[in-house]
Amino acid sequence: MKIAIVGTHQVGKTTLAQAVHAELQDYTLLQEPYHDQNEAGIPTADDFIQQFNYSIKQVNTGNDRVIFDRCIIDILAYLHAVSPTLNIQSFFTQAQTAISTIDLFIFIPIEKPDIVTSSQVEMPKLRQAVNDLLIEWIDDMGIDALVVRGDIQLRLATIMNKLAGSAV
Repeated sequence: MKIAIVGTHQVGKTTLAQAVHAELQDYTLLQEPYHDQNEAGIPTADDFIQQFNYSIKQVNTGNDRVIFDRCIIDILAYLHAVSPTLNIQSFFTQAQTAISTIDLFIFIPIEKPDIVTSSQVEMPKLRQAVNDLLIEWIDDMGIDALVVRGDIQLRLATIMNKLAGSAV
């Protein structure tokens, strides 16, 4: 089973990915391409294109027992948010093809009230823009995402209950 954890920055994706991996130790946890590629600073559109291509390769590998800490759709949302005039149709098409191979999407939206205080949020406008795009695109693409909220224990319990009904 391929599991993708989706959401904007500072919503707890990495913490949740690590918790899921602790429960599913025979799975491989792939960190988000931003960290894998050792990027520094605020990424540009070119950086997100590079991350997008890297993410496509990760999803298309033969590993079927994998947890993705960030997914193609996240990166595409960041690309669109930082460069809204860029034509992303070809990326969108590639994303839809790769997304079809992922078995479970776990979406962590920004919560209301936000669990991260406004003084702690890095790039709050970008964060909100990506969150809004993800909500829209998950619906537009017909992705059946498991939405998780609350503290880490509640999020993990929601996921493990879902997986208990699936062949993991």
